Amino acid sequence: MTATLRPDGTRFAVRAPRAEAVWLCLFDDTERSIAMTRDGDDWTVDVAGVGEGARYGFRAAGAPPFDAAKLLVDPHAVTLDRAFVQDPRLAEYGADTADLVPRAIVTAPLPALDLPPMLQPGGLIYEINVRGFAMLHPDVPEALRGTVAALAHPAIIAHLKRIGVSAVELMPIVAWIDERHLPPLGLRNAWGYNPVVPMALDPRVAPGGIAEVRDTVAALRREGIGTILDLVFNHTGESDVMGPTLALRGLDDAAYARAPDGALINDTGTGNTLDFAQASVRALVCDTLRHFVTQAGVDGFRFDLATIMARAPGFAADAPIFAEIAADPLLSRRIMIAEPWDPGPGGYRLGQFPRDWWEWNDRYRDDVRRFWRGDGALGALATRIAGSSDVFGDERTRGVSFIAAHDGFTLRDTATYSERRNHANGEDNRDGHHGEIAWARNGEGVRAMLATLYATRGTIMLCAGDEFGRTQYGNNNAYAQDNATVWLDWDGRDRALEAFVADLAALRAACPALRDPALRHDARWFCRDGAPMRDADWDTADAVEMRLPEVSVTIDRAAGAVAIVPR
Repeated sequence: MTATLRPDGTRFAVRAPRAEAVWLCLFDDTERSIAMTRDGDDWTVDVAGVGEGARYGFRAAGAPPFDAAKLLVDPHAVTLDRAFVQDPRLAEYGADTADLVPRAIVTAPLPALDLPPMLQPGGLIYEINVRGFAMLHPDVPEALRGTVAALAHPAIIAHLKRIGVSAVELMPIVAWIDERHLPPLGLRNAWGYNPVVPMALDPRVAPGGIAEVRDTVAALRREGIGTILDLVFNHTGESDVMGPTLALRGLDDAAYARAPDGALINDTGTGNTLDFAQASVRALVCDTLRHFVTQAGVDGFRFDLATIMARAPGFAADAPIFAEIAADPLLSRRIMIAEPWDPGPGGYRLGQFPRDWWEWNDRYRDDVRRFWRGDGALGALATRIAGSSDVFGDERTRGVSFIAAHDGFTLRDTATYSERRNHANGEDNRDGHHGEIAWARNGEGVRAMLATLYATRGTIMLCAGDEFGRTQYGNNNAYAQDNATVWLDWDGRDRALEAFVADLAALRAACPALRDPALRHDARWFCRDGAPMRDADWDTADAVEMRLPEVSVTIDRAAGAVAIVPR
């Protein structure tokens, strides 16, 4: 389903199985509506003389919730003419929204790519909020700041290489809409985890469209750096029953999971949940993945609240989406990274995704933080830096080890604040995670945590800016802070800390045993005095040395230090 260019015009097709009528709406100076023809669950129309660059949308009629007054975005759209804006009329039945909703643009596909992934297990993934990353970078031209294209700037690439980045992981860059409570508060969504349609790029971060992403991916690739896209398939920005009608809600409302009484299931905490028991939902997801592989050349994907993808409605380790991705000759060779939890019942599934998927390892985050806070066990820390075999088995680690990510305290704030300070979000400090594993010691421990991360076996992840001490001033849920709270302060960065991380990157690069995800059980453990660790020592000691064939890692809580020494 999409707008397909033909020699004499364009064929438009859209899925709307329960609609009684569907119209294609073409926009020049005015709106022109053309009735479409039903073809099973789909509606189609061929329009002569309409080619690349034409702007379009749909309207659909039928029993509620269908509302022919709503202009609807093609769920397969790849280009939009503007960003989404929140407005009460989007949710008002009978209110026309043609002046509010973006129009899709008929776009010719670029020559297809099928490149082998750059990223291999054991690298460093660097999580980037594209809009905030280079908004304040003094070397990036003003026109590129806040965009995907900024990542291809030589100053940015030099920084990535200096700290050992193997792949950038871009937080959502597809078009999103603000949550409806934000505009009255004077706030905007800064993270992008509220998409409407899965392929169309947000004009605010990718004004050059898919070509901009493709060119940036290619520039990074030339420097040995891969690209992972963070995609949100667990819900859409149409929210709960009081939310806006923008795309799927007005065309194929059955795409949302529902309880037996017809109520929307809210396993995502966002108001709706996409139903992966529906073949049409899975097809849309796989089409999206193939689009970004062939059109942008990306190496892989990180899936937000990925447990949703395996719900029908309960979690199933053999969910159809896994088999469909594995059977696809293009997708089966990409990196797939799960955030292995969601807020729904039974939603925590760390270690239960397919063996060829990678998973964010929050147990690593928590055990490392507890250890450096002073109340965590040395044995738990050792298990984490050695690869978390208790979670992923004895053959190889599939974990992506991290101490801080976009969601939660920054690395510096972890060691600076004891509790969240989210008042600027307008929810009386009730939002965000309460009781993070953190402590207020004026930044003490940041270097130790960074060194622990770089000394960890397998794939690791660093959130952009943590290498030079970024702060969000205690805000651990800064999704609505499209301002200096999340914009990286390049001029004020801690350059000494950045140099320290560069040294860690050089040490890690010189020690393949740290990057190897295979759990060879070749680590030997020693006490502070050099004697082999005994079972009782794990309960009482606060220092340990991990010796691998080519490197020694010493972690000393009392000294607040980590030493990585090639052997």
